Amino acid sequence: MTERVVVTSVGLVTPLGTGTELTWNNLIAGKSGIGRISKFDAEATGMACTIAGEVTDFDVSAFINRKDARKMDSFIHYGVAAAHMALEQSGLEITEANAERVGVVIGSGIGGMPAIERTMRAYEAGGARKISPFFIPMTIINMVSGWVSMLTGAKGPNTATVTACATGTHAIGDAFEIIARGDADAMIAGGSEACICELAVGGFSAARALSTRNDEPEKASRPWDSGRDGFVMGEGAGVMVLESLYSAKARGAEIFAEVVGYGMSGDAYHMTSPAPEGEGGGRCMKAALDSARLNPEDVDYINAHGTSTPAGDVCETQGIKGVFGDHAKKLMVSSSKSMTGHLLGAAGGIEAAFSVLAVHHGVVPPTINLDDPDPACDLDYVPHTAREADIDVAVSNSFGFGGTNATVIVRKFK
Repeated sequence: MTERVVVTSVGLVTPLGTGTELTWNNLIAGKSGIGRISKFDAEATGMACTIAGEVTDFDVSAFINRKDARKMDSFIHYGVAAAHMALEQSGLEITEANAERVGVVIGSGIGGMPAIERTMRAYEAGGARKISPFFIPMTIINMVSGWVSMLTGAKGPNTATVTACATGTHAIGDAFEIIARGDADAMIAGGSEACICELAVGGFSAARALSTRNDEPEKASRPWDSGRDGFVMGEGAGVMVLESLYSAKARGAEIFAEVVGYGMSGDAYHMTSPAPEGEGGGRCMKAALDSARLNPEDVDYINAHGTSTPAGDVCETQGIKGVFGDHAKKLMVSSSKSMTGHLLGAAGGIEAAFSVLAVHHGVVPPTINLDDPDPACDLDYVPHTAREADIDVAVSNSFGFGGTNATVIVRKFK
């Protein structure tokens, strides 16, 4: 018998604030978290892009002691903090009796690139003796899950996804399937990213992937708008506690939504560009609907990948039309990246969380900066202002470099 899987909490660290309530309130208010890069002197480097969605209010000491924090790069800090907040909100107590039934799957698209950058500079300046003994574990991606396990005592399945910008969604989908097949009662799942550093920003700039609207940071991320010119990099983490319905009910937990479907696909097309007409993403959405045993007409809202890139936004729109047909015009579709920027491997974690909160609160986050819609992008993108709505079923899409696609579907708990 397949277990039903529910969400019992959400933990968020984003450019809109540290904490789920602060992030959600700013998101619904249509506030932008994009500004000039402060982590290094981007203008002095001569990079084309000098803006990003930075986390500006994070205090690591509120979540991790100083000794342990020094052994981690920032993406681990954010992931541990989001997991801590999610566990606290859920009320799930990990004990000797249940530890082996609680697991962790938190991924990252890039991992500890800032630590790699810092260590290389230290090595060049002072040789091998300047390399920290913690260098390797502070950079490898599965150490987010590892640290969460060590700090909480969770001894169940422990893994990490690394699928570029689809990472967080794959992590949540994998956790959903682990619980559904009975291998765990609860999973701490999501994505974390913190790579606003010279190498990462420089690399994406060299690939001409980033917006260069440096004089108007808050307006730079503009999905589906004719003036979009690339994505804006963001950082942070989104982590949820998923549980079997039996586990959640047994301890009287608050249930935010039910996870009902998960789909994956590959484009088999190009390193960075989506397949023509959104064919790969469309197959992914169809797979998730089949997994959930839902019809296209059952869906009310899509939290889109919506990165603000010229090709990606059109392809996702085409993919949605291909799957949902006439119903596509009745869907509410929005991109929270218009406010947070693109959190890469963490994007799916926070956006699945936003989908859960949209269902729970009955509010659809807006797409800001949609002033002049691209004629090829002609769906209801909830422009400028959040919308109250009775949302029964919500879809969250994430598509990554290498043609990897992931979709999760959440539903109002009944």
